[in-house]
Parts: sequence; structure tokens; C-alpha cells
Amino acid sequence: MTQTHRQEHEDEREDAAARPGQAATAVPVDEPPRPDRIRRPSDAIRFAASLAGLGAVMLLVSFAPQATHGLQTDISETTAHAPLFLLTLATIASSFGVLAVPVAFAVERLFHKDGTRVAIALLAAVIAFAVTILLDDLVITSAPGGVLDSLIWGGTDTAPVHTDIAPVIAFVSAVGMAGRTRWQAATWSMIGLAALTGLTAAYASVAALAATYFLGNAIGHGTLYAVGTPNPRPPGLAVVAALERLGLRTVRAQRFQPDDLPEVRRYGVSVAHAPGAVPTDTSGVALPRGDWQLEVRVLDRDQQTAGVLYRVWRLVRLREAAPRRPVRSLRRSLEQESLMAYAVDAAGARTPRLVGTCEVGTEAALMAYEYVPGAPLDAVPDDDLTDAVLTDVWGQFKRLQSARLAHRRLEGGAILISDRGHAYLTDLRSGEIAAGDLALRLDLAQLLTTLALRAGPERAVRTAVEVLGEQALAAAVPLLQRVALSRDTRAALRHDRELLTRIREQIVRLKPESEAPPIRLERFRPRTIFSIVALTVAAYIVVPQLSSVDPVRLVAGAEWWWMGVALAAAALTYLAAAFMLMGFVPEKLPLGQTVLAQVAASFVKLVAPAAVSGVALNTRYLQRSGVRPGPAVASVGASQLMGMVMHILLLIVFGFVTGSVNTATRDLAPSRTIVIVLLALAVLAGVALTIPRVRRFAAGRLKSMFSGVVPRLVDVLQSPKKIITGLGGSLLLTVAFVVCLDASIRAFGGSLPWTAVVVVFLTANAVGSAAPTPGGLGAVETALTVALTISGLTAETATSAVLLFRLLTLWLPVLPGWAAFTYLQRKEAI
Repeated sequence: MTQTHRQEHEDEREDAAARPGQAATAVPVDEPPRPDRIRRPSDAIRFAASLAGLGAVMLLVSFAPQATHGLQTDISETTAHAPLFLLTLATIASSFGVLAVPVAFAVERLFHKDGTRVAIALLAAVIAFAVTILLDDLVITSAPGGVLDSLIWGGTDTAPVHTDIAPVIAFVSAVGMAGRTRWQAATWSMIGLAALTGLTAAYASVAALAATYFLGNAIGHGTLYAVGTPNPRPPGLAVVAALERLGLRTVRAQRFQPDDLPEVRRYGVSVAHAPGAVPTDTSGVALPRGDWQLEVRVLDRDQQTAGVLYRVWRLVRLREAAPRRPVRSLRRSLEQESLMAYAVDAAGARTPRLVGTCEVGTEAALMAYEYVPGAPLDAVPDDDLTDAVLTDVWGQFKRLQSARLAHRRLEGGAILISDRGHAYLTDLRSGEIAAGDLALRLDLAQLLTTLALRAGPERAVRTAVEVLGEQALAAAVPLLQRVALSRDTRAALRHDRELLTRIREQIVRLKPESEAPPIRLERFRPRTIFSIVALTVAAYIVVPQLSSVDPVRLVAGAEWWWMGVALAAAALTYLAAAFMLMGFVPEKLPLGQTVLAQVAASFVKLVAPAAVSGVALNTRYLQRSGVRPGPAVASVGASQLMGMVMHILLLIVFGFVTGSVNTATRDLAPSRTIVIVLLALAVLAGVALTIPRVRRFAAGRLKSMFSGVVPRLVDVLQSPKKIITGLGGSLLLTVAFVVCLDASIRAFGGSLPWTAVVVVFLTANAVGSAAPTPGGLGAVETALTVALTISGLTAETATSAVLLFRLLTLWLPVLPGWAAFTYLQRKEAI
């Protein structure tokens, strides 16, 4: 909090103390020490926005240099006709004023004992000055004619950022001139004049000035966030003084511990009443003296931007929800919550009565509610959460619905259960009056889920039907989806992923015709963004790969017959992968759709390691096919486990055979090197397992995997057909890849014993699965090329064969994989 604000609040308390019958300075306020500095979310947001603006300027000049040069020319031609006297006067005024005005403001702040903020602003100015010097004197001299030379100042002989303006902008951004209109006008007028004279004299460009502005702004807000701003939040004594201006004489006050509303400060307040006036709760029952009579909620201006990125994301993503402002001013937040408090009370719903509202200086506002002793729903013991309490909650909710009031945050912390067992609706800051049908149904879905998390689906639905009726409850079925719920509720559902399904089942049992497909609430889904990013990454990686290959020479030197064989073998791998998955799933899966899922995996693995992407997509496919999440994960894990076991066995067997038969490939056989590597890995694993945290993590992962995989394998072993399908698919997958690699080698005139080709493929595949790159990119190519060269192929033949093999197994399937991925999404099969 600034010294100026402290002085203002001290003056307020002195005025309050001087009034008859009031002694604000003697009121005890029990609260923890206030931090001297805080980090405001708004500073971080402005810092990020400034960096984005700087990037936008660079992209604009990079892709549209003619537009910026044209704007520069227009400004130069326009100012050329201005009187020389005025231009000279503007130059002199800006040269002096651009520094004089900030210095004068700093002196004025020092007189008001606000030196901390001035010191932070000076630090930002120094950092901005150092950065501009670094860019002007080091970057440009070391890279003349580079990106900055053409990007920032458009090829002129000026510097990319202006040393005389950037530190001033950083100082202004960090010192904080909000609410001081005259100082703001004077400062920015001088900065604007300095920019104008630079444009007129042709030593500055529009792009350079824009980049300077965003850079200075970013440094100012970044410094302010890193160091912390002086705490502007008023202390408890200022809150007490504000209450007294409302006619509420405070006896004592205490700051409540932080709860589920970290952006709101809450105080319990005891007030003095006129003789005979006894405070009561909204049910008319008198409160005992000595308890808190008021609960005061303080809204701090610097907290209004908390969670803004999440709110913007929800606003952009959700299709049907009524639009809401992601950012509200302090005044707007105060009015919104006050309006909802009065509307809920008028609707007859039980809520703490709003006694009064008041601004606390310029940085905060308070809302004084009658205090209701009790606990939030989340903290109520299970024994006290009776059906009568649940019914009362639904009764208050029904009054909201009847008055067309949407709460929008019906979580456990927003429902207060008083000591007398009455339900109160609190936390009305996100509410909406005259709400539409969808908003009301979303409230119903949220409250159903909230109560089901505490009392179970059966009790939540049963008590809701008693109050709302079956028809009203059926309207919530299509909206019982995770995206429609609050963030905290979605986090709680991770521990009970089947809860929404069980709620639907309870409602459908009461009203079978209420079963309906979920309503599409999203404008887009995260997987849509995933698809776009995957295509972009694929294009970024594919284009350089293909540009380094001479296709004419590659095609002219290859034998088409063997290329056809390699292509057929590559296509066969998807059928083999489908058989492998189907063999370890006791449930029946359609062959065609399962093959399409494996084709889609060829697209997904471009943005994730091959092992991870295949597991995720196949698990999702099994769930969409009717397999419950647990068995789906176990089935995929079983297929992966058996595939890994078979892979190791084949590598050992064929490595031994290859090393015994052909000395040229003896290096690929299990040898002293492989033994040393395995021993080293074992030692590293042993050392890691001595760390308790690593040991618990590994034990948990193995337990979760084998607890589901082993029973799944037992189910599969009871069906010989499934065993043959799974193991046969795994073997066929390896054979198909080996044939593809061998045909790729022969297509360029090379030849190796087939046992050597098997070892080469198995080794490279193991490396690719372990590599944390999309599709094993880079690791597989390197391993294959080195292994084939060691086996006796020339470097040119090995490189050409590897390029053809990866083209057929990694790059060519991208477009069919994307088509299969999109088709399965449309059919809701993944």
C-alpha cells in the first residue's frame, strides 16, 4: 500500500474519531501482518500483452514491409509542409519535457513519501536503458543487415529501439499514474511529441516507435511484477472506518482465515446497536450477543484480474452459455453482487442480508452482510448432512429458478449450512438476473453434481425430485458433462470419473424418456486445436525433410517392384496392429473401425512419442466402443506389455543368430557392449529406487498397471481365439515392418541377410520408442542408418533405404491418418 493511501486512511480514521460517539482508532482489528509488496495479476497480464504486441509489430514489418514503409512516407510528406518554427518548438519542448515531466512526478511522489514506487520505476528505467543500449550497440554491430535491421526500423540508419523514449515509457508503466489525469496527459504528450519529431526528422520509423513502446511497457510491468508493487490494499482499520461511515459502529473485528475465495478478504465484525436492537438472521431467529453480527467482504481492485485467462478461455470456448465479461471493474463487481443479493432476497431464497456497501479509498470496496454462523457445504460432517438439509438446499434453489436467477457458482463453498441446519446461498458475485433457460439448466447440473459429490448420486437425485419434480430434473441430463461444470468440480470428478454417468442413470430410472444426447456447449474442443497444431507441426517437419531429397534421382535409381512390396508391407502394419489390439480385448470390436483407429494413430504420433500417442488413442477408442475406462486402459496395457515382451525375445533370438552366422553384423548381436549398457541401466535404476519419492512413484505405476493388466490377460487366456489373434497380430506387425525395410533396401540395389534386417529394425524401433520425439523422429533415422552401415551397406544406399522406409511408414500415412482421425471424431469413435 502506498504512503499516500496510508495517509488517506489515517486521515479517515482521525475524522471518524473526531465525530461524536465514535472512536475508530480504539477499535481492535485482529488480522495477520500485511505484506509491504504484492504481485498483481494485472501486471503479469500487461507484461504478456506487451510482449505479444512486440511480436505482432515484428511480424507485421516482416510480412508487410511495404505497408509500414508507406505509412512512414505518408507521415514524412505530411510533416514536411509544417512550419519550421513549430517543428523546432516541438523538438525543443519534447527534448526537455520527455525527461522533465517524469522527474517532476517522481519528486512529487517523494514529497508524499511514496519512494518505494519511485525506486521500482527507476529500476525499470535502468533496465530499459540497458536493453536498448544492448540492442543498439551490440546486436546490430554483430549482425548488420539481419532481422532487426530490416524488421524494426525498416532499413533506415536508426536504432531498433529509441534510448531516449524506452526508459521513460518503462518508468511511467512502473510508477503508476492511474487516477492522476494531469500527470498522465503531460507525460504522454511529451512522449508523443518526441515520437513526432523523430518521424519528422526521419531518424525514427513507425515500426521502431511501436516496438519501443511495447518494449518499454513490457519492461515496466515485468519489473513491477518481479519486484512487487507497494501493497495498495487498505488495512482492517480503514475497513472499520468505512463501516462507520455507513453508520455501523464497530466494537471489534477479526480477519477470517483464507478460504475458497482467495480473491476476497473476509472479516467478522461486532457492532454496537441501539438499546433494544437485537440482530437476527434472515429466518427471524435472534443471534446471541458476543457473536459476529456482520461478515464484511472486501473487494480489492488489484484482484479483479485474478483468473482472467481462464475466464477468457471459457468465454471463447463455450458456445451456448450467455456472454459474460471476463474482466470487470471494481465498481461493476460491487454493483453486480449487490444487485444479485437484493434479487435473491426478493425472490424469497435464504441468503445473508446485505446491510450496506461502501468504497474503501480508491483501491477497494466492501460489502457488509449479516453474519450467519455455520459452515460451507464442503465442511459439513457427513452425519449432519441429512436428507432434510439436502431438501432445504433444493428448496432455496427452486426459489432462484422461479425468479429466473442464475447463480453460476453452486459449488460446496457457495452453500452455507447454518448451525440451525438452514441452507443459505452465498458467493453471488457471478450471478445473473433474467437468466435464460440454458443458464438455469446449467445451474441445475452444477448443483446436482455438487450434492452428488457429498451425498452420493442416489440421495442427490431423490431429494431433488421431491422438490423440483421429475420433469425439471430430466432437463439436466443433456448438460451433465464435464465442460458444463466449474473448474473445482471438474477437478473433484477426477477422483470419481463415473459420477456423472451414475447421476444420469438415477434420473433415467425415474423418467426413462429423459435419456438424450448431451448438448454441444463448446464452440470448439481441445482436440480441434490438437489437430491444427499437429498438422502445423507435420508440415513444419515434412517440408524440410522432403526439400533435402532429390525426388528425380530417388525415383530413377529405385526398383519399382520392391517399392511396391514395401508399400504393401507398410499398409499391412495397420491390419496387424488392429489384430494385436483386438486380441487383448475380450469385448468384440469391429475390424474396419479398429484398422482406422490404427491409421489415425499414425497422424497422432507426429506430435507425441510413438508409445504415448498409441496408448492414448487406443484407450480413447476402446472407451468410445463401450469398454469402461479401467478395462480399456488395462487392455491397451496388456497389448503393449505383450508386444514389448515379444520384441525383447525376438531381439535376443535374432541377435544371437545374426552374430553367430554373419561376422559383418556381429556388432548388432548381444555382445559385451550391450551387456555393459544393460548393467549401467540397472545400476542407474537401482540408484534411482533408493530415493523414496522415486520408489513410491515407480511402485504406484507398476501396481496400477499390473492390477488391471494381469486380470485382463487372465480373461484373454480363457479364449484361444483371442490369444492367437493378439500374439499373431504382434508377430505380423514385426514381420510387416521387417519386410518393408528389407524391400526398401533392395529397391536401391542393396541386400542383407534377413536375420540382420530383423535385428536392425528391432534395435531402431526400440530406440524410437524410447526417444521423446514425435514418431521417434531423428532417433529412428540415425539408428537405422548407423545399423545398416555397420551391417555392410554403403552410406548412400543405407540413407536412401531409410528415407524410403520412413516415407512409407511415417510421412505418407499423415494425410490418410488425419482423414481417419477426423472421420472417427465425427462418428464419435475417439
